[in-house]
Amino acid sequence: MNHLHQAFSVRFTYTVFFTERLFDPTNSVLADFFTQQVNGEIRKKILFVIDSGVLDTHPSLKADISAYFAQLTGAVDLVSDILIIPGGETAKNEPAYVEQIVDAVDRYGVDRHSYVVGIGGGSVLDLVGYAAGISHRGIRHIRIPTTVLSQNDSGVGVKNGVNYRGKKNFLGTFVPPVAVFNDSQFLTTLDDRDWRAGIAEAVKVALIKDVAFFEWIETNAEALATRDKSAMDYLIHRCAEMHLTHISGGDPFEMGSSRPLDFGHWSAHKLEQLTNFDLRHGEAVAIGIALDSLYSQQIGWLTEADTNRILTTLRTLGFSLYQPMLDANNSEGVLKGLAEFREHLGGQLTIMLLKSLGKGVEVHEMDADQIRRAIATLKEQEQQALPA
Repeated sequence: MNHLHQAFSVRFTYTVFFTERLFDPTNSVLADFFTQQVNGEIRKKILFVIDSGVLDTHPSLKADISAYFAQLTGAVDLVSDILIIPGGETAKNEPAYVEQIVDAVDRYGVDRHSYVVGIGGGSVLDLVGYAAGISHRGIRHIRIPTTVLSQNDSGVGVKNGVNYRGKKNFLGTFVPPVAVFNDSQFLTTLDDRDWRAGIAEAVKVALIKDVAFFEWIETNAEALATRDKSAMDYLIHRCAEMHLTHISGGDPFEMGSSRPLDFGHWSAHKLEQLTNFDLRHGEAVAIGIALDSLYSQQIGWLTEADTNRILTTLRTLGFSLYQPMLDANNSEGVLKGLAEFREHLGGQLTIMLLKSLGKGVEVHEMDADQIRRAIATLKEQEQQALPA
């Protein structure tokens, strides 16, 4: 009997919108989107899930959403119960929050042609996308990122997930959103740590793909650190553009062992865990970038001058590039991150290092002693920078 072979492709399309004051009654961006999406035959529901931290700084948000959708009588029906979920890594560590969203989907009859909308930082968006992805085998989800990190990186991509068994993103899905709405107004209420943290992902993508963008960040580092809005608007737009270009041109669902956009991440993920997530993801990534840049210099790839440019830019942005957990127990904790990174990717270990500014190259092994040497350099530089 002959074997049967099947092959097919699925086309995904979505738009990342850039706007300000999305739920202002005079802003038609969201209304226009639903008018185009929804036909008159079947009424579709929309369930909102909001990061509690966003609600704290934007207390009128629930009322604004209700008022906005009250005027869209012909498009979608708003589920009146707007869910509130704690932000940060807590959202991804507690299985009860997945259950809370799935329960709301069930109770309010949110079918797979309806919408679940996440408003918040990357962790809440990861959670909402995952819960939507496993409900009815996939409900359409919309992301409204509210942090620099989620507007320029995680919120515009195709990954969703939660932490499980102590491992970051152990459960997850690859499901693109149907749309992303980047509202710059949300950034104005971020604290300085969250404002800064998201810039690390822009430095990362610039270093491995676009030297001109890195040089722009280098030139504008002080303006970015002092919360210049026009500089941040450009950074987010350019970073999101590069992220989308990468997704469209390579391996969006990560079927291989390569994940080039994760430069600086193998140690960052472990550092977050070792600090009980006191360290923001972007803060950990900045340290990871510094570590892997020094490593690249030590093996003869990156010049000392270029390495110093990277470290200086990160420090000008306001990042600390050393954390005591880096060399705790002779760095054994951080080094475990290599094995966990390989396991998370599947297949062989694949790490991105720098051949030069703007040019990343993948390697499949790293030397533990060289990593310890890079850590020692970061510690020494940190101590030299401390006031006497």
